[in-house]
Amino acid sequence: MKIVASRDGTLIACEQGGRGPYLVLVHGTSSNSSRWEAVRPRLEEHFTVARMDRRGRGGSGDSTEYAIEREFEDVATVVNALDAPILLFGHSFGAVCALEAAMRTDKLAGLVLYEAPVCEGESLTSPDLLERLENLLSNGDREGVLRTFLAEVPRYSPKEIEMLASSPAWPGRIAAAHTLPRELRSLDAYRLPEQVGKLTIPVLLLLGGDSPPIFGRVNAVLEKTLPNSRSVVMPGQRHNAMDTAPDLLVGTVLDFWRNVALSAA
Repeated sequence: MKIVASRDGTLIACEQGGRGPYLVLVHGTSSNSSRWEAVRPRLEEHFTVARMDRRGRGGSGDSTEYAIEREFEDVATVVNALDAPILLFGHSFGAVCALEAAMRTDKLAGLVLYEAPVCEGESLTSPDLLERLENLLSNGDREGVLRTFLAEVPRYSPKEIEMLASSPAWPGRIAAAHTLPRELRSLDAYRLPEQVGKLTIPVLLLLGGDSPPIFGRVNAVLEKTLPNSRSVVMPGQRHNAMDTAPDLLVGTVLDFWRNVALSAA
């Protein structure tokens, strides 16, 4: 495990394995670096995979005062500690962090964003969701927090939630349940900065064909804003293709990376 100190001194943990150029994976809300386990072995055949634990979970530390900007700095710190060229891949909340980190480093050869919840004034949550999550937390029902979030924000089906609940990553998700309200508040307040339009590295925007419509609207905004981006829709998938279609996800990322390498040659 690699440990790096972020800008504010928080220690960020990163598991590494595989061979080849670096691929940094940034997980989403409620999860940790184990979120990538279904695709990790396939990716490690082509990349040196660095799976970071975002602050507040896994092997990473946390700070007493939370701000989403510290998350952006965490990802940039991990990237800057590695050798270029680097492919950065963020999922969900992690995709927002990856996008912002891309503007804080010059080491990236490419960027993959899988359904970044950049809502631009369109809230991901119902008006009372945060209050309900806080009430569940105060009553000690951390699993209830997690299940409520999964059902109402990424809108996982009952079958998908049970799939996650039976995975080895579930205890880590429960342990990170207290981070959900702060991250949801941060997303509601987040707006794309103007400098996003100046990001010229190749960007792959991934979208599940059966995902909630809000993610399609977000991807359309990002494709219009990012000058060197393209969208790929994964048929029949939702917000968790790394679980439901790992071969499809890995193949799509590899195709993108090969095009990036050809363009750079």
